Amino acid sequence: MSSLYTQQGKNIRRTWLLMTVFLVVVIAIGYFIAWYVNNPGILYIAVAFSLLMNITAYWFSDKVALAATGAKEADAKQYLELHRILENLAITAGLPKPRLYVIDDPAPNAFAAGRNPKHAVVAVTTGLLSRLERSELEGVLAHELSHVGNRDILVMTVAVVLAGFIAIVSDIFLRMSFFGHGDRDNRNPILLIAGIVAIIVAPIAAQLIQLAVSRRREFLADASGALLTRYPEGLASALRKIALYPEPLRRANHATAHLFISNPFGPSTSLRASAQGGRFIAKIFSTHPPVEERIAALTQMRV
Repeated sequence: MSSLYTQQGKNIRRTWLLMTVFLVVVIAIGYFIAWYVNNPGILYIAVAFSLLMNITAYWFSDKVALAATGAKEADAKQYLELHRILENLAITAGLPKPRLYVIDDPAPNAFAAGRNPKHAVVAVTTGLLSRLERSELEGVLAHELSHVGNRDILVMTVAVVLAGFIAIVSDIFLRMSFFGHGDRDNRNPILLIAGIVAIIVAPIAAQLIQLAVSRRREFLADASGALLTRYPEGLASALRKIALYPEPLRRANHATAHLFISNPFGPSTSLRASAQGGRFIAKIFSTHPPVEERIAALTQMRV
């Protein structure tokens, strides 16, 4: 029987495999565009640009996330108890205590960001602080610390950057095709059609893979967080309260949605979902797994 640790290893290996697939897709698109317009330099530009975007995302992902959500650093005196909870959990997890931020928003939610444990940040909303009991808050913070310890944040950020890059390159190529660039008279029509189809499908596939990475990581962070607190019911109760809140975050945006513990636009597949067909579509395109599935997994855990 597989344990939490073997499952953790499997998920990490699968995620890095997906990152490799992203890189191969970027190079393949660059190669096809270079072939189509008969300009080998485009391939080198595509590879260099993707590497540049990865480096930028690596160094500034936490600052971008904090600015996008309007997070402010949590005052050590005003939020003394919150600092203590996070510090105790960090010590238990064997991690440096992340910088702590607060978002002035009534919607309960939280996220973690940063390129590594030494440069990690954790942000919680005022709504989360006002609605959760201590054990529930510990569960949420343990979940976010698990993202930090498992290096989830960096991996998901790279996925977002590469998915966006694929979409941009695909759009550029389609525009070039529409306006008649490239010596198409000398091209193999079958290969040309296959390439155009791949260019159209690539950004859709990239987005779906990005969402899948995020969903798997949420299940892993739930399990790791529950193991850290030794009380899965705390996180399960917190997720239930977050899912039942009817309003989205005031500054919710698609660029940072996957970072939060729950969909900042409101759980698309939540405890309040109804039609099965709608649930299926929402599950495919949601950045987070269904809340009821996460709660069920937590309540079945034995720690």
